[in-house]
Amino acid sequence: MKVGMIFECGPKGADKPVCERLARMLQKDITISSVTLTNKPNLVSECGNVAAELLKDGCERIIIIWDLYPAWRDKKLKKLKKLKEKPCLKEDRAAILESLAQAGVVSPQVYLVCIHAELEAWLLADGNAISLFLSKPTDRVTIKDTKKPERIPNPKDHLNKIFETHNRSAYIDANHAEEIVKNINLKKLKRCPSFVRFAEKLTGVTFET
Repeated sequence: MKVGMIFECGPKGADKPVCERLARMLQKDITISSVTLTNKPNLVSECGNVAAELLKDGCERIIIIWDLYPAWRDKKLKKLKKLKEKPCLKEDRAAILESLAQAGVVSPQVYLVCIHAELEAWLLADGNAISLFLSKPTDRVTIKDTKKPERIPNPKDHLNKIFETHNRSAYIDANHAEEIVKNINLKKLKRCPSFVRFAEKLTGVTFET
C-alpha cells in the first residue's frame, strides 16, 4: 500500500520520521511518500496541490498531519493568551478543506489528522519508552506513563522538564523524538485520540493491538 503524508514541519522536523516509523509499525507492507511544507500557513495554502500530485503519483491514501499549536508557540504563548488568539482546530480544518477544494481534490481517501497539542503528547503516553532513552548503564530512569497526554497544555515543555529533572540535556525534537519512538508500545498510544485517528486512517481498520 502506498500512502502519502503531508507535514507542516521542515525536512528535518520530528513529525516526519516519527510518523513514518509509526506507520511502518502499524502497516508492514507500506510505501510512504512524504512532503514537508515547513509551517502551518504553507500547509494550508499548498496542501491541496500537493495532495493532488500525490494522488496522481499512485497514493491510495493521503494523511495531512499538523500540530494544533505551532512550533513557535513557546516564545509567544503569553502573548497568545493575552490576545486570545489560540489555535482553533475548526478553523484549521476549514482552511485545509478549502485548499483541497480549490485544487479539485475530492477523494474520500484524503484524511486530516491534527495532533493535540503537539507530537510530544504521543511520546508521553509511554513512560517506559522515555525511560529507556534517558537511562544509562549506571543510572536507571523510571518515568510513569501519562494517562491523558493530549490534555497537557504544553507536551513539549513537559517532556523537556522530564529531561532536565534527570540531568539530561534539553529535549530537542529533531534529535530525540524518533529515538524515543523506537521503543514505544503502540498499545499505550490508545490514550491519544489523534494517534488512534492517524492509525485508523492510515490502515483503514479499527486500531487494535
